[in-house]
Amino acid sequence: MSEARPGAGERERDIVLVVDDSPDTLRMLTDAIEQGGSTVLVALDGEQALGIAQAITPDIVLMDAVMPGLDGFETTRRLKADPALRHVPVIFMTGLADTEHVVRGLEAGGVDYVAKPIVPDELLARMRVHLANARAAQNARAALDTAGRFLLASDGAGVVLWSTPQATRLLAGVLEPIDGRPALPQPLRDWLQDGAAGQAPVASELVSEAGMRLQLSPLGKVGDDEHLFRLTVDDTAGEEALLRQHFGLTMREADVLLWLARGKSNRDIAAILDLSPRTVNKHLEVVFAKLGVENRATATFLVMKTLSER
Repeated sequence: MSEARPGAGERERDIVLVVDDSPDTLRMLTDAIEQGGSTVLVALDGEQALGIAQAITPDIVLMDAVMPGLDGFETTRRLKADPALRHVPVIFMTGLADTEHVVRGLEAGGVDYVAKPIVPDELLARMRVHLANARAAQNARAALDTAGRFLLASDGAGVVLWSTPQATRLLAGVLEPIDGRPALPQPLRDWLQDGAAGQAPVASELVSEAGMRLQLSPLGKVGDDEHLFRLTVDDTAGEEALLRQHFGLTMREADVLLWLARGKSNRDIAAILDLSPRTVNKHLEVVFAKLGVENRATATFLVMKTLSER
């Protein structure tokens, strides 16, 4: 069953995940946010929030700082450690005098905070700003990704701040974590901490889980504590490259076809490649035409046959 999409002229509703253990707060926030035109998902604790976010990616999260069990700080760190959720802005909700909670929330990856008791109009205004900023950043990274630019940025310690969707996919399982967040290889971290002077070390070469040879190269500093890197791929290696060459596919078409052959549904492929299900359908229409097939089963057979003959 395909995902329902907004019709012409219809705006897709933002999805807001509210995490709080207070029923009264949840009721008040749900009423205010739904009146503002957004869809609300509710979690009573950190573990539940993580499960919901992994099943349905929210557009923004409102996070109570102090909760029993997994608190808001650790929940946010875990959200930010997930490449599929790293881009989602988190606004902390904390007591008026809890300055240390504000600092901890921002250090955990939050973008803002609101003080309790919450003023709904102020909260909605802050949400609109952060939703617009997050959407602009995602659109920019998606545009870079579509153009074949595999980019990522790190802070001065080498911890990855963001990456384009394709770079995220290629580096999955490759980068070692620091405090639960992916980080650059040790030679690049050493290079950054030495002041990022001179040439990048040759040891920045990596091998993806699919066996593709990758290399990280610095492009320069783009913020006070943000360093940009380009990820280059050896197109002569890997299954995607083989499918591109054999069937005359683009890189994105080869990606979609390979995940289809691995048994993934259109919805799964969309989530993996950070596309909409509709875009996946369009890619598959082109792929099927290039392969001269009419269904998934025949396409999968051709892929398996091609890969087995390498």
